Amino acid sequence: MHPAPIERLVDLSDPAANLILNMSLEEAIERVGSGDPEQVRGIDGQFALVHRRGQIVRMARSIGRPLRYFIAKRAEGPCLVVADRIETIRDFLRDEGLLGQFHPSYTRMAPAHHLVEIALVGCPDPNPTYRRFLTPQRNRLPADLDAIGRAYIGALADECRKWLEQIDPRAALGVLFSGGIDSGSVFLVLYHLLLASGQSPARLKAFTLSIDGQGDDARQAAEFLDSLDLGMFLETIDVPAEAIDRLDAVRVIEDYKLLDVQSAAVSLALCRGIRQRYPDWKYLVDGDGGDENLKDYPIEENPELTIRSVLNNLMLYQEGWGVDAIKHSLTYSGGQSRGHVRSYAPARTLGFCGFSPYALPNVIEVAEGIPFIELTDWRHDKLYALKGEVVRRGVEAVTGITMPVFEKRRFQHGAGRRELLSARLPNDPAVYRRAFAEIFG
Repeated sequence: MHPAPIERLVDLSDPAANLILNMSLEEAIERVGSGDPEQVRGIDGQFALVHRRGQIVRMARSIGRPLRYFIAKRAEGPCLVVADRIETIRDFLRDEGLLGQFHPSYTRMAPAHHLVEIALVGCPDPNPTYRRFLTPQRNRLPADLDAIGRAYIGALADECRKWLEQIDPRAALGVLFSGGIDSGSVFLVLYHLLLASGQSPARLKAFTLSIDGQGDDARQAAEFLDSLDLGMFLETIDVPAEAIDRLDAVRVIEDYKLLDVQSAAVSLALCRGIRQRYPDWKYLVDGDGGDENLKDYPIEENPELTIRSVLNNLMLYQEGWGVDAIKHSLTYSGGQSRGHVRSYAPARTLGFCGFSPYALPNVIEVAEGIPFIELTDWRHDKLYALKGEVVRRGVEAVTGITMPVFEKRRFQHGAGRRELLSARLPNDPAVYRRAFAEIFG
């Protein structure tokens, strides 16, 4: 007779990082423990939750919060380690004398919008099971841009209102702002909600990054706000070129994907600049997720994509090819489920509480209801023009403000001179893979 193995769960995730908008944290965790995807779908907010009952561990996360896990082997039984970062898992294994089992590729990312279930039953470990808890009904909205905009920005405003109701009404609010469609709409919705609730909009700031006093974003941000007589809300954070550090970005986001590292590098510079200027600032809001929701990425730049694959696959930009696909990465998940760490990690590393309302399940659900094929007839130009029209009309319907719309530009391309940014953030994927191997290999 051999004694039964002793299973161990070490949950190193931080409950304080969760932002639950419609229930207590304890109720949300119990919903995950129920094993019922419909119960999990009822959780509104940004969350990464873990529940254990006996040998069964269940996990669930939204896009806005990462959640990683690793199963270590011990003589007395398996040990499941859960955390939001690779380095947290590595450090725990080192302290337990189990570092020899570690490699970053052995960690797993719980995919967003799925209930993950793991049975701690010893060796060999069974694969986790995945059950989707967010399954938007596609094409449910009419092919009416006014109605679509009202529904989409209405959902965004609802989530922002719930968030504002949860935080200190005196707390300062910063929007990471470029004057683009996503950050612009988030700023105007927050401005409108503060006025509508009788609160002072003076607690709001639009933070824009400028590198060596240059960059298209700073000019665009000023033009956006000045056109609405809101220029007093703009605050430009000017940093030297040396503040753009790709190695630091790789370390912070624990990834090597080129565009995500580039974005994180400029996000880190902006967040550091804000922190240096305002040591006690807490809340930052961003527009991350808006491009994914409205499928506004240049398809021509990715040889793996066609407009048919983008429009035919549910939440392709949010989740990648899906958990059952060969291309799905167990280490990183896919799409924005992987890439949102470019926004989450820089802010959290510097002590901010980040909020990404476009990445919330309730907003994504509305976006997936847009009849993209009917509206675009499979044409790239119509798809790329759609986002600006939908958001502009929606912002006007919800806030009464006519929002200026500028041509799309990535954050890492607008913060400074293009040639300077290219030197600091080269477009060579091998550079970032080497940096990752050097830090985590």
